Amino acid sequence: MDFKDYYAVLGVSESASPEEIKKAYRKLARKYHPDVSKEEDSDEKFKDLGEAYEVLKDPEKRAEYDQLRKYGARADGSFEPPPGWQSASGFGGGGYTEADAGQFSDFFEQIFGGGRRGGFSGGGFGDAGGGFRQSMRMRGEDVHARIALFLEEVFHGCEKQVSFTVHEADEHGRVIPRKKTLKVKIPGGMREGQHLRLKGQGSPGIGGGEAGDLLLEIELAPHPTFAVEGRDILVTVPIAPWEAALGASVTVPTVDSKVSVKVPKGSSSGRKLRLKGKGFPGKHPGDQIVILQIAMPEQHSPEAEKLYEQLAEAEKNFNPRSKLHV
Repeated sequence: MDFKDYYAVLGVSESASPEEIKKAYRKLARKYHPDVSKEEDSDEKFKDLGEAYEVLKDPEKRAEYDQLRKYGARADGSFEPPPGWQSASGFGGGGYTEADAGQFSDFFEQIFGGGRRGGFSGGGFGDAGGGFRQSMRMRGEDVHARIALFLEEVFHGCEKQVSFTVHEADEHGRVIPRKKTLKVKIPGGMREGQHLRLKGQGSPGIGGGEAGDLLLEIELAPHPTFAVEGRDILVTVPIAPWEAALGASVTVPTVDSKVSVKVPKGSSSGRKLRLKGKGFPGKHPGDQIVILQIAMPEQHSPEAEKLYEQLAEAEKNFNPRSKLHV
C-alpha cells in the first residue's frame, strides 16, 4: 500500500487553514474535473483531490492522518499503519466533494475504512470502472459583485439591473467567462457593505451540481446633503446667529420628507439634535442626527452693525475662548 501525501496533492502546507484547504481544493477540482479537463490523467488527479479533501477538511480525520504521517513511508514508498490501528473518526460519506468514496485508494481504505464497505455500491453510482465520472458533481462558484446606489435607493428599496461574469464549460469542455445580466430587487434599509445573496445565480455547477450564488455587495454613492453612520443619518443644518441665541423652529430635510425642528435657545455650532426613528428603516430603525452650524450673513446692514456693537457691549464679559486660556 502506497503512502498518500494529501498535503502535497492539494499543494498546501501542513499548517494550512481549513479555508486555505478548501480554496486549494476548489481551484484544482475545477482544473481537473473530467467534464472540463482535457488532460489524460484528469480522472486520477480528480479522485486524488477528492480523497485528500475528504480527509483534510475533517478535523478528526486530519488529526488522525497527521498522527500517522509522522511514521512516513518506507524507502520503497509503501506504508503500513501501526499494529492495532483503528480510526476513531471512520468514514462518514457525503461531504462537499460528493465523490464516490468507493473510488478512494487502498491507503484511505486501510486508514479510515468504510468507503468501499459502505452503502455506495448500491446507491446508483455504478461500478469502479464506469461510474466515477457520473458520480462527480461539483457546485458552481459563488460570484461576488458590487452595485453602487444612492442613499434614497437603499433607503426606500429599488429595482436595478446588474451585470457580472460567471464561468461555465462550453461545448468543448473549456471553462470560459460569460456575462450575465439580472434585474435585482434591492430591499429598503440595506447599508454600505451588506451583501444580498441571490441563490443559484452564480456560476453553473459541473456534472449536474447546483449553481453557485451571486453575492451582491451594496456600495453607497456620496450624497450632497446627508452622511451615514451605522443606521443613523447625519445632516448639517445652518442656522442664523439670532436663531441660535433666541431659539427657533427651523425646517430640516430628511431622506423622504421635511420636518420642523425646535432649535433650543442659546445653541452653539456643533450641537446635535436627534430625530428618533428618522434614520435607516428596519426592525430597529436608526435616527437622524441634526448638527447645527451657525451661519453669518456675508454682509451686514449699518443697523445690524450697530446692534452687534450694542450686543458686544452688553456681553463684554463673555469670552468664547476661555477654555483655551486666552
